[in-house]
Amino acid sequence: MPAPQLRDLLYKREIFQLVGLCMEIHRVLGKGYDEIIYKDALVVELTNAGIPFSREKNYEIRYKETTLPHFYYADFVLWGKILFEGKAVETLTGAHRKQVLNYLAASKLRLGLLVNFGSDSLEWKRVIL
Repeated sequence: MPAPQLRDLLYKREIFQLVGLCMEIHRVLGKGYDEIIYKDALVVELTNAGIPFSREKNYEIRYKETTLPHFYYADFVLWGKILFEGKAVETLTGAHRKQVLNYLAASKLRLGLLVNFGSDSLEWKRVIL
């Protein structure tokens, strides 16, 4: 199967806009803050851009026929269709990507944006379920 073309990327325009907002946050704050600071800055940027979002939206996890007592809390859900997971680590790992895949499965969303504010340059990955 051929690789998808740029024009075929899921929510391409929205991801472009989100990455731009994250770049602005990284440009202003730099690296070194805790995750929560970058997420608070993202609230400011999302609000100023008029992007609808939910912060720390919770999703139930089901195991067989039982709903488990603990929830997954998405950092953000944007436009009701994109899951956002923010990190402030030296570098993103496969474990971070797997985490987003699990969160996508729990949320029933198709696309996640994994962003790392903790490296010298902003690091981001599209994660598709």
